[in-house]
Amino acid sequence: MDSFKSYLFRQAYKEVEKLGDRLAEVEPLINWEKFRPILQGLFDNQGPQGGRPNVDPVLMVKMLVLQAWYGLSDPELERQAVSRIDFRRFLGYPESIPDATTVWQLRERLAETGKDKRIWADLQRQLDEKGFRVRKGVSQDASFILADPGGSGPRGDEAETRRSRDGDWAKREESTFGYKLHMKADNDHGLVRSLDVTSASVHDSRVDLSELGEAVYRDKGYFGVEPRGFNATMRRALRGHPLSIWDRMRNARISRRRAPVERVFTVLKRVFHGGHMLVTTVPRVRVRLMFCLMCFNLARLRGLM
Repeated sequence: MDSFKSYLFRQAYKEVEKLGDRLAEVEPLINWEKFRPILQGLFDNQGPQGGRPNVDPVLMVKMLVLQAWYGLSDPELERQAVSRIDFRRFLGYPESIPDATTVWQLRERLAETGKDKRIWADLQRQLDEKGFRVRKGVSQDASFILADPGGSGPRGDEAETRRSRDGDWAKREESTFGYKLHMKADNDHGLVRSLDVTSASVHDSRVDLSELGEAVYRDKGYFGVEPRGFNATMRRALRGHPLSIWDRMRNARISRRRAPVERVFTVLKRVFHGGHMLVTTVPRVRVRLMFCLMCFNLARLRGLM
């Protein structure tokens, strides 16, 4: 970007800065350059026949963070990245803004290659390096992520509608269609440390995100299934075996420890618009939710640092 245009952008941003800019506060909290080698080859058009211009991987990661933070569609993300000066500042005042098709392609390639998991792993490494290691255990829980069922025909590769691939029905108070987000947050700082996405019909207890040596606090839905970590699961009364007073006291202690994990789901759905997905497969939903939870960690980190 030429110096005159850069000067105009910076002058315009000063008015926004006076009002407060959350994006400017969270942008320096992590090292975005660490994501560059992970995504370097996804938009590398150096073949003999050429192709679309190469795209800066760091710029694209920031675009997906903006999309998750504000719950924007691909076209709306492109429009606002062009028109909003705080978006341009967060993106580093690029010469050009990636279009909606490029944003869609990046999410598709992340889902196909699984590199979203490597982005998440590097984010966790950075959190550890900043001193936010897990010390007092973790809490695991799961929540439904709604989706549109589309038609009543077959799903999978034979599906005739675009919204019925991997989603499934689950029964709670009423039938729910969609996916399930399994998530683990640390009890020290409230940061999300692991996630997994399945169809809605997969029972919570079938997904274990704990690691050896860490205490994992879980509700009664996980009762009867041993985790890899130290088992701090609430106990459930069985027929002919009511809970003792000690069990009820233990459950109360565990409930207090794991209660903050519920806040993550509330913020995910109400603030970062992650409660309903229009994408069609588990890998695509995982990419969307990973960036929503990345936004949650950035917002949480803003309060911790």
